[in-house]
Amino acid sequence: MQTPSKEPESSSMTHEEGEEMLHDISKLQEQVQQTSHSQKLTEANINGVEAKMNGMEAKVDNLKIDLNTNLKTCMANLKIDLTNFYKKYLLMVKR
Repeated sequence: MQTPSKEPESSSMTHEEGEEMLHDISKLQEQVQQTSHSQKLTEANINGVEAKMNGMEAKVDNLKIDLNTNLKTCMANLKIDLTNFYKKYLLMVKR
């Protein structure tokens, strides 16, 4: 047994439905633009943070170099001072 087929309903939109659809499309376009704008701002912020991090890394590297240089200088000076102290000590002991 076959079921009787229905006549297809009219697929034309009413004027109100068309306006509502245009309004919905407009809202979606605004949301896409806002999302795109937010994404661009986020990317700019990320790029700024990355640039700051690179600058900080360079400063840390320079500090490491300075620290190493200062440490070597201090150690060399300490060696000289200890050598001089030892020499003076030996002279005092020999007297």
